[in-house]
Amino acid sequence: MALFDKKTKEVFSRPLNLDHPILIQVLGICSALAVTSQLKPSIVMGLAVTVITAFANVIISIIRNTIPNRIRIVVQLVVVAALVTIVSQVLKAFAYDVSVQLSVYVGLIITNCILMGRLEAFAMTSKPWPSFVDGVSNGLGYAMILVIVGGLRELLGRGTLLGFNVIPQFLYDWGYTNNGMMTMPAMALILLGCVIWVHRAYFYKEN
Repeated sequence: MALFDKKTKEVFSRPLNLDHPILIQVLGICSALAVTSQLKPSIVMGLAVTVITAFANVIISIIRNTIPNRIRIVVQLVVVAALVTIVSQVLKAFAYDVSVQLSVYVGLIITNCILMGRLEAFAMTSKPWPSFVDGVSNGLGYAMILVIVGGLRELLGRGTLLGFNVIPQFLYDWGYTNNGMMTMPAMALILLGCVIWVHRAYFYKEN
């Protein structure tokens, strides 16, 4: 089987549009709302979920035929917990400030419904390579929303992106002020709702 045949391309593309984990399936929105006050933690969280989902899918796919059905969820949780622990330690070693910002939310990846859903619905019935592609695609779909919401909240609420000032000083001199409401958790829900509305309006228009 070719690495990027038609079926594999479909596996990669569907979670980015037709089966998007947040926009269509409305999964994983708790962490999407919790970590998106700034762009940097949004990017790191998105990458962490992508890496964990991809490699958890591969591991479960490889051992799927040896897992007793009655304990499959326990095995999946153990695999995910091990990967989350590794990612958490890497973040503490190389991006400590971000790991502090993410706080307990990295640990809560263990119960992320996107991740557990892909393990149960895809990795348990598919070969390692398609499972890896599916994990990467679902992770990127999740990360994409975090980046959009986190970027908008930081830009409009703080006037910065990744901590750098991007709104010219002369706009402030003319009376522009940052929207403090954008830093509040409620705005994450409102922005996410707007993104879902725009996506579904376009999707149904196309179909």
